Amino acid sequence: MDKQKIVRLETVSWGMYDWANSAFATVILTALYSKYFAQIVARGKEGVNILGINVPGAALWNFVVSIGMFVVAIISPFLGTIADFSAKRRIFQIIFCYLGVLFTSLLFFVGAGDWLTGSLFFIFALIGFSTSVVFNDSFLTDISTENNIGRISSLGWGLGYIGGGLLLFINLIMLQFPTLIGLPEGYFSVQDCFISVALWWFIFSLPTFIFVKEKSPGSRLAEGESYLSIGIKRLTQTFKTIQHYRELSKFLLAFLIYNDGIETAIVMASIFGAEVVNMETGELIIYFLMIQGIAFVGSIAFGQIADTIGKKVTIIISLIIWSLVSVWAYFIGIIWDIKTEYWLIGVIAALVLGGSQAISRSMAGMLTPQGRSAEFFGFYAISGRFASIFGPLIYGLIIHVTKSIQKGILSVIIFFIAGMLILLSVNERRGIEEKNSSLF
Repeated sequence: MDKQKIVRLETVSWGMYDWANSAFATVILTALYSKYFAQIVARGKEGVNILGINVPGAALWNFVVSIGMFVVAIISPFLGTIADFSAKRRIFQIIFCYLGVLFTSLLFFVGAGDWLTGSLFFIFALIGFSTSVVFNDSFLTDISTENNIGRISSLGWGLGYIGGGLLLFINLIMLQFPTLIGLPEGYFSVQDCFISVALWWFIFSLPTFIFVKEKSPGSRLAEGESYLSIGIKRLTQTFKTIQHYRELSKFLLAFLIYNDGIETAIVMASIFGAEVVNMETGELIIYFLMIQGIAFVGSIAFGQIADTIGKKVTIIISLIIWSLVSVWAYFIGIIWDIKTEYWLIGVIAALVLGGSQAISRSMAGMLTPQGRSAEFFGFYAISGRFASIFGPLIYGLIIHVTKSIQKGILSVIIFFIAGMLILLSVNERRGIEEKNSSLF
C-alpha cells in the first residue's frame, strides 16, 4: 500500500470515530433519551421529589447533563497530560469509548420513575463519550496540515452526521414501521434503540483503533516517578505555559462562552419539540433526521468556507445566525403555526450546527503546538465541557423557577454575543506564530 493510500485510510478511519460516537450524540443526548428521561423517567411536568424539592423532568435532565460535563471538564486535561507523556492516547480513547458503550447499553434497563439509576448510567455514558472524543480530537493535528485541517475536521463532523442520522433512521423503522422488516407492530421499544447505539458505537469505532496510529514514541518514567506525579507536574506546567499562547487562550475563552449556547440548544431540542411544539416521538425522529442531513451538508460547506475566508470569520457568521435563530425560537409562532416555524428553525440551525463546531475544532488544532496536542486539546475540552455545565445548568434553573421551557431560550443569546466579542479579538496569524515559537 503506497503512502498516499495509507494517509487517506488513516484520515477516513479517524473520521469514522465521529461516525461511531455520533450515534450517542444523536440518539441519546439529543433525540430519544433526553425526551424519554424528561417525560418518562423523571415524569415530565409532574417531576420528581429530590430531598423534599419537586424538580420538573426537563430541569432534572439539564442538571444531570451539567454534572456529567463537570466531571469531564475536571479529568480531561489531567488525562491529556499523561497521554501525551506516555504516548498512550489511543489506549485512553479505547478505555473511555467502551466505558461509554457499556453504560449506554445499561440504559436499556431504565424505566419510568428510575430517575436515579437513569441519571447515574447516563452520567457514566456521557463521561465515556465526551472524554473519548478529547483523545480522538488530539489526533487531528497528526493527520492534517494547516492548509487542510478545516476540511479534515469537517469531514469528521460530516461522517458523524451521516452515521448518527443513519442509526436514527434505523430507530425510526424499529419504532414506527417494524412490519417493513417482518416484525409485528410494537415489537421494539425506545430502550431497544439505546442498545442499538451501544452496538453501533462499538462496531464502528474499530477502524479508528486499528488504523490510526500513535506517532509519538512517548517518554519513560524516571525512577521514583509515577503517572500521577507526571500528570500533576505537566498539568501545572501547562497552566503556566498556555498563558504564553495568548491567542489560543483567548480563543478557548471565546469557545467556552459561545459553545454554551450551542450545547444548550442541542440537549434541549427534543424536549422543546415535545413539550412546547407537541411533537410525537416519530415526528421528532423525522425532524432530527432532517437536521442530520442538512448539518452534514453545512459542516462540509463551512469547512470549505473556513479554509477560504478564514476560520474566525466563518465562526462569527455562524454565531450571528445562531443568535437570530434563538430569538425566533423565543417568539415561535409569530408568523405561522408553531410546528411549521419549528421545522424552519431546525433547517437554519442545522446549516450552522456542524460548521460552527467543526471549524472551532480545526481552529483549536491550528493554534495548538505540536507534541502537546492531547494536553492542549484537554484544555479545549475544558472549554467545551464547562460550557456544557453552565448552559444546561442555567436553563435548568430557569425551568425549575418558571416551570417554562420557552422562557429560558433567550439566555443562550448572551453566550453567543459574549463569545463572539471575545473571538473578534483573536489574531489567527499571531496565534500561528505563537504556536511555532520554540520559546516555551
